[in-house]
Amino acid sequence: MATVAMRRHAQKSGREARVGKTAPSSGRISLVSLMQVLVVAEYLNFRHAAHALGVTQSSVSARIKALEEALGILLFERRHRGVRLTEVGRQFVVEVSAGIAHLDLAIKTAGAASSGVVGHLAIGLISSISGGFLANLRARFRETYPDVEQIVVEGPSAQTISLVRDGKLDVAFVLEPVDAPDCHSKRLWSEPFLIALPADHPLVVNESVSWLDLAPNTFLIRTGGAGPQLFEHVVCRIVECGKSPHIRRCDVERDTLMHMIAAGEGVAPASETAKHMSVSGIAFRPIADEVEQARFSAVWSPHNRNPALKNLLDMAIAMSRSARSA
Repeated sequence: MATVAMRRHAQKSGREARVGKTAPSSGRISLVSLMQVLVVAEYLNFRHAAHALGVTQSSVSARIKALEEALGILLFERRHRGVRLTEVGRQFVVEVSAGIAHLDLAIKTAGAASSGVVGHLAIGLISSISGGFLANLRARFRETYPDVEQIVVEGPSAQTISLVRDGKLDVAFVLEPVDAPDCHSKRLWSEPFLIALPADHPLVVNESVSWLDLAPNTFLIRTGGAGPQLFEHVVCRIVECGKSPHIRRCDVERDTLMHMIAAGEGVAPASETAKHMSVSGIAFRPIADEVEQARFSAVWSPHNRNPALKNLLDMAIAMSRSARSA
């Protein structure tokens, strides 16, 4: 009837009650009294119940008697070798047992929430999660914390960081540079820059390409996701080649952008994760003279107290360190 945790609570409270009065205080019934009723109902013997609770038989007997007087009902019929529940007592024990079970569940649920093993985690993304570090992180977190619901929102870095500030997202994974001095950030992983080409593009025959090779092409850059950072990167690289960039901004999702490339409408820079997308008609090539990598960071508010966030960040940092040492 009584859970182990509740019985231990009754033991502790019972020992503390030895130095005070045993009767319930005016109009209020203590949890210890109710727990002792359940234990006595389980053993049907005051001496055995007292032994299980770690208190004296007299204290149990006195507390039960005081409870019966406070309630105005007889819970137990006293006998020479033990006790027996009255009909009213049996109904009382059923209801108290249900209440204790609900209380025990509430305590366990609160404990699980405070440790981050249940709850919600709102995550902001700028790119595909079909593969790579972030996909592996989310899969591992889901396996370790199956009762934490992951809510995913995709958008430009500025938007997801703004949602982090407003408390609508717990964390945003963004392409550097990060412009959020009022937030915490941690670089987690890097990926080489690639160029996505139509499968029939003349440059596909090369194992790698250069920015000068790419300069005559039209670059398709999304307005969302990592688009703003990629836009600046392309402009910088093409200008360094002494050319003027041809850029077309596209307010589309990443899948649509890839289909536009496959249709021959242009080329697009991407990080290595993009290779995990299953879109036919596209070829990815490394950029031989690209000296930088796409660097990704987690951004979160210093005021966020969601324990699930801490668990995610701890896991992400451990994965990042493991990947660097591999």
